Amino acid sequence: MSETFSVQDSVELAVVERNGFVESRHAGSAIVLAPSGEIVASLGNPDALILPRSSLKPLQAVACLTAGAELAGERMALSTASHAGTDRHVAVVREMLAASGLTEDHLACPASWPSDVATRDAMVRDHADKARVRHNCSGKHAAMLAACVATGWDVNGYLDPVHPLQLHIREVVERLTGEKIPATVIDGCGAPVHALPLTALARGIHRIGTSSERSPFALHRVAGALVRTVRENPWAIDGPGRSDTFAIERFGVFSKLGAEGVQVMVAPDGTTVALKMLDGSLRAASLVALSLLAKAGAVTSGDVVDAAAHPMYRVEGGGREVGRIRATV
Repeated sequence: MSETFSVQDSVELAVVERNGFVESRHAGSAIVLAPSGEIVASLGNPDALILPRSSLKPLQAVACLTAGAELAGERMALSTASHAGTDRHVAVVREMLAASGLTEDHLACPASWPSDVATRDAMVRDHADKARVRHNCSGKHAAMLAACVATGWDVNGYLDPVHPLQLHIREVVERLTGEKIPATVIDGCGAPVHALPLTALARGIHRIGTSSERSPFALHRVAGALVRTVRENPWAIDGPGRSDTFAIERFGVFSKLGAEGVQVMVAPDGTTVALKMLDGSLRAASLVALSLLAKAGAVTSGDVVDAAAHPMYRVEGGGREVGRIRATV
């Protein structure tokens, strides 16, 4: 088994500046694949094992779809989301469950507050409680349940690593990444998540991001449809003003973050980035990915400079801007 990600595997990817003073540095590893799939840039050690966390969701969603989950449009986009838990997100997840003859009670993800502040504030004012459908992974779980119903697998215990659904997901992940899974752990939502080298994650995301809906192979047709629906519904995969939604809306990329500093991104031409921040922070991850795409010529550098002015990259002091989060790749 490959070594796990370490300090020695990392290089500087971004800094946090306050009044011109570098206050913090974000180190990590990254890899860039050309539209053809060839490695065009490698930073740190992308062969070290990482946990992809939610950046594995596109592969899990493809597996659910190939298992028979009948999803389209917003529902398909929600299958790969780490959503903000807004009422709009929740409405679509409930539609997904109802279409399978299920309810929120079938979800096995933990009850959660929405990450969208306005939605949470409204729930508190209404004396509402946290709920499973508000969990940012509820769309993925609804897709998993839809696959179970379609295939005739038991919806109880669908998160067990030896459940037929999870064995199918594992097989699809290995097929897309070209890598045998060396270790499996439990993600924050309770679902299995598989350790992979960053190179393998990039390869799997690249294959999804460059798949055609006209492919003779069902796996690639499904992957192509997933990418299209996410690009058509960028609000669904994340939330208003949040990093994945912003990147998709602004650059037309396919973008998916993962907890603990993981980010994958595919440009319209197929150039693919996968990265992992050593400290687990996501605050610079999307900007670093966009900067690497710009360096590869897949997006316009000037547009990335403009995107770096987004409020999410501001450093404030006394209620005003005094610095920025800045990619250094």
